Amino acid sequence: MSAETGTLYVVATPIGNLDDISTRARTVLGSVDLVAGEDTRRVRQLLTRFGISCRLMSLHEHNESGRVQPIIDRLKAGDDVALVSDAGTPLVSDPGYRLVAAARAQGLPVSPIPGSCALIAALSVAGLPTDRFRFEGFLPARSAARRTVLGGLKDCPETLVFYEAVHRIHEALDDMSSTFGPDRPVTVARELTKLYETFYHGSLEAVRAQLAADPGAGKGEYTLVVGGNQHETSMDQQDLERIVSILCQQLPAAQAATLAGKITGATRKQAYKIAVGLRNDS
Repeated sequence: MSAETGTLYVVATPIGNLDDISTRARTVLGSVDLVAGEDTRRVRQLLTRFGISCRLMSLHEHNESGRVQPIIDRLKAGDDVALVSDAGTPLVSDPGYRLVAAARAQGLPVSPIPGSCALIAALSVAGLPTDRFRFEGFLPARSAARRTVLGGLKDCPETLVFYEAVHRIHEALDDMSSTFGPDRPVTVARELTKLYETFYHGSLEAVRAQLAADPGAGKGEYTLVVGGNQHETSMDQQDLERIVSILCQQLPAAQAATLAGKITGATRKQAYKIAVGLRNDS
């Protein structure tokens, strides 16, 4: 920590179960000069739960632009500031980007205090590939816009992670089923780490039916983990062969195939078959 300036701490807080707060997070929240958060009432409840008393400032999507400079001024004056969200890790579908970017631009210390994050928690138990995933946050509220976004993701091979509001969960799953196909695998997590934590797992069609039959599905917060498109890409074969050929000049076949898949979206199996053929022909 600089002797002249304060540090901006980006502090993850529990997404449900308060026991998930880290010892380090409690220490930092109890030692800073200011805590900035979305809803000061919720922040105060959290701090009170752990016997912490601190000055609070609201920072949310509607006032962040106006709050950045006062916080930067406090950091320059030597005050330590903690940035929190209503739940989970700040900046992950939550405000705070402008503040962190401004602090970085000013050369001020910014330190993460890691902890709970709904997307990582859901991904870790979904039983879907985690080597490559794509976080899309909240989908558009209107169906037409939502379908447009989903249409652009239809051929992505990566596992997809979304957040969704409870009053739109059925419509979102309907649009996913019609866009991705009813057989695409999905795990839907409701009320992660809370008393009524529930997981719905199966195909999109099966999970839609599970939610429709669950009387508790109308309450809570949702995280959706959707399997990527595992069908072979329709990319032009000649283009794929050209890319694999270039990579094979510098890399072993297996590495060339993996990298070609990441570049083109083709499956590793496709690319590896080409790479082996090139090796055999040489």
